[in-house]
Amino acid sequence: MYQHIIWDFDGTLYDTYPVIAESFRLALEEEGFQESYDDILKITRVSMVQAHDYYKEKYKLQADFFVRYKEHCHEMERRLCKPYEGMADLCRYIHETGRKNYLYTHRSDTALTYLQDHGLYQYFSDFITSKSSFERKPSPAGLLYYIEKYHMKPEEAIMIGDREIDILAGKNAGMKTCFFSELGETCEIADYNVKSALEIKAIL
Repeated sequence: MYQHIIWDFDGTLYDTYPVIAESFRLALEEEGFQESYDDILKITRVSMVQAHDYYKEKYKLQADFFVRYKEHCHEMERRLCKPYEGMADLCRYIHETGRKNYLYTHRSDTALTYLQDHGLYQYFSDFITSKSSFERKPSPAGLLYYIEKYHMKPEEAIMIGDREIDILAGKNAGMKTCFFSELGETCEIADYNVKSALEIKAIL
């Protein structure tokens, strides 16, 4: 049984990619550029940094574009982003069974706001966001910090995420890994591949 469950945020706990992709599409449209929602969604699921770099280079986007994108995203996220089905109940179950949830995300502290909005915040023992200044995944720096701070045994910890960099970070920290994809995609290097909160619960 895993005692320490470490969660990614976007695309794992919360279904945020559709809002991110639509916000990006709207901002591009305002610049006079047409891109399909599906194409933007596909690249954002790989990496937001990759999406930013790709479209910045393709359309020579300036800083004001990204300001407008963030404004769209902020306005839409607070209304539309919600945890994936069953994730809130799973986090509560982990907490009530005496185990620990932790967050490890590249997102800003907006992640904490959304956890509070949906009643999940109290089920978490600690949070690493972009403000924590750790090297980005797949670096294990944030996970190693958790291991040291909470005296974790790596074999009792598991990193859950929806991208290969989440899995690599967990592997690099010596812990088990779980790849989550609601679409049923898989990651060959992950210890587990799941597509629902129920399937995650079954391995914990």
